[in-house]
Amino acid sequence: MTPQIPIQYDFPLRNHNTFGVDSRAHAYLKVTSEDMLQAVNDCPSLASLPRLVLGGGSNILLTRDFSGLVLHMSNTRIDIISDDDTVTYVCAAAGESWHGFVQWTLAHGLGGLENLSLIPVSVGAAPVQNIGAYGVEVKDYLHSLRAFDFDTGETLTLNKDDCKFAYRDSIFKHRLRDRAVILDVTFALPKAWRANIHYAEVAQELAVLGLATPTAQEISAAVVAIRTRKLPDPSAIGNAGSFFKNPIVSAEKRNALCTEYPRLVSYAQPDGMFKLAAGWLIDQCGWKGKSFGHAGVYEKQALVLVNRGGASGQEIAQLAATIQRDVDLRFGVMLEPEPVFI
Repeated sequence: MTPQIPIQYDFPLRNHNTFGVDSRAHAYLKVTSEDMLQAVNDCPSLASLPRLVLGGGSNILLTRDFSGLVLHMSNTRIDIISDDDTVTYVCAAAGESWHGFVQWTLAHGLGGLENLSLIPVSVGAAPVQNIGAYGVEVKDYLHSLRAFDFDTGETLTLNKDDCKFAYRDSIFKHRLRDRAVILDVTFALPKAWRANIHYAEVAQELAVLGLATPTAQEISAAVVAIRTRKLPDPSAIGNAGSFFKNPIVSAEKRNALCTEYPRLVSYAQPDGMFKLAAGWLIDQCGWKGKSFGHAGVYEKQALVLVNRGGASGQEIAQLAATIQRDVDLRFGVMLEPEPVFI
């Protein structure tokens, strides 16, 4: 084994997934440079293994041991690389903590990402999922990114359009899945910043604080307060945040449901479709606070599945499938999980 590829074998992953599931990887590599990925690709015995890219481990559910190579992106760096009349370009390495990066931008007087505060992912994982919260998505400010392509051994540069962003979706879940590993991401943050406080929960929090014209840092603090109240800390209770996507249905389907369920929570979309609140649907099926073996549904938010202690990935997956079945039987809507099942 060469010093450039410090592989660890039979590696425990419990501390590398926010569900805290016990699972092991056949091989593990802490990636701190692009050269390490190139070295892996040049080594036939490693390049032939199945690959799993890990960031913060908050968007995966490990249902068994992983028989391949885990690439744990751990490169760190944040730089202001340039600016123009309207935006400042900031580049962050894939291994940076997303929340830490957001706080860095705010500390440097750069607004835009504050609504995405306290999301427990890495910078490299954020575009894969096109993370979003409180009216903002990563795609709104992403300018470009660089990724290592295992098929060609070359570095790709993709702009926002290349990434094929959609609701909790991107090209990295489709054509570039298991092929490209994000190295760093560049964001274009506006110089003429405007507060985005259209989301009712954020507006209410700011109103309670008496902040009629909040700064970006004050919005971030409000979002942190909301998320802290609603979502469990993964270091205390294993979870992956919101487990299901909010389903998008036709206006006809939404209107039919409203006739039967007048309190249905829904949000009109620009294309005439409606987004339904998955947490409300789950709650109506009586799942909030319930347990399924060692897994369960969080007492404060039905959209969050939790590890109550010692839950296996299979238990959590079975709980998710049971919830999907119940929601489908009652509402005729099939929920789609956000985490990737491994």
